[in-house]
Amino acid sequence: MTDRATVSRWLAGYEAAWRAPGTGGLAGLFSSDATYLQSPYEQPVTGLDAIKRMWEEEREGPDEVFTLATDILAVDGPTAVVRAEVRYGDPPRQEYRDLWIIRFADDGRCTWFEEWPYWPERPHTARDDPA
Repeated sequence: MTDRATVSRWLAGYEAAWRAPGTGGLAGLFSSDATYLQSPYEQPVTGLDAIKRMWEEEREGPDEVFTLATDILAVDGPTAVVRAEVRYGDPPRQEYRDLWIIRFADDGRCTWFEEWPYWPERPHTARDDPA
């Protein structure tokens, strides 16, 4: 059963894996057939090997300076919704707020990860001219 404690442990593992060299920790976080969407309109990355490749392409490496703050908003059955705030660099050169939708298998690993990222000063409407 997925509960807040399960989600909290998974989030700690996710951050630890991002800070660690290589991608060995991902097998404990994602099922072999997991799907990862970096944005709701992006093509999904499917399968642990593909997630590992994407992971290495997206991060600078284990020495990357960042802060991650998460807040579990909801847990319903196997699904959790988490608000994440990430700042890269010191001083921060990039930041975003993100909603994560995470679906868990019975063993506590993620089978579906979907990000809804938002960056400062980016338009939040469909209009071309936000002014």
